[in-house]
Amino acid sequence: MIRTLARLLAPVATLVLLNACASNASRAPAASAGGDGATFSVVTLNIYHDRDGWDRRRPLVIEGLRELRPDVIGLQEVLQHETLRNQAEDIAEALGYQYHFVSTAPEEEAKRYGNAILTRHPILARSERRLRPLEDSRTVAHVRIAVDGRPVDVYDTHLHHTAEGGAMRAEQLADVLAHIDENDDGTPLVLMGDFNAEADRPELQPLAERYVDTLGSTHPGKNITTLNPHYFPDRHERIDHVFVQRGRFEVLEAHRVLDRPDAAGTWPSDHFGVMARLRLSPVR
Repeated sequence: MIRTLARLLAPVATLVLLNACASNASRAPAASAGGDGATFSVVTLNIYHDRDGWDRRRPLVIEGLRELRPDVIGLQEVLQHETLRNQAEDIAEALGYQYHFVSTAPEEEAKRYGNAILTRHPILARSERRLRPLEDSRTVAHVRIAVDGRPVDVYDTHLHHTAEGGAMRAEQLADVLAHIDENDDGTPLVLMGDFNAEADRPELQPLAERYVDTLGSTHPGKNITTLNPHYFPDRHERIDHVFVQRGRFEVLEAHRVLDRPDAAGTWPSDHFGVMARLRLSPVR
């Protein structure tokens, strides 16, 4: 009786299995051979930690990022404390992303401040580094993800903020580049964040030979600010950047995002975000 029932059910089970496989295949993203020609997008945003009504700004950040649906998000000024959940963890959970948060404060401390990378792809590897001088509480975060089966390294940082701090930013950028070199195995990479300096400033010149300024290269000659005039009425500067390794990507587009208030006049942040859509160059 049991064997007879099994014979009757076998065709049904096979049909269910085939339908399930077809359904899963239709939901899975198509992968190009070796990842060549794969496109993906990144966003960088300084979220202004918990200043100026985070409870009102939080939905604007989350919904804005959900609408953009980038593959990777770099966040700066991420905060957690006794009454505030880690903002990167909170945003990542709302979006269904994985995250990597770094801080100079020990993990056991309630109050921690730093940078984070969020991604909707599995994180294959991660690293971090504290930047000199250590008392400035600056870091660089790094994750490796796979884009259509091809690895991509993403770095996110936030450099010193004072106008006269160019020498300190140069020292911090040297640490960022040293960390990149330590992890370099030929994987294409993206470097983004709040550099607190425009792309042509002397302290950022070590990037010029190795990296492309995505927003500057796609909008040459345009005077674009990433500082929200609502908070910085006297400063018109583009200090938030997405840099990509020269010769490893095609920059399809780059533009400012999260740069509008809601109907009540609430802004997502005191900075505007930058989004870049990229295509991986063929494997060399």
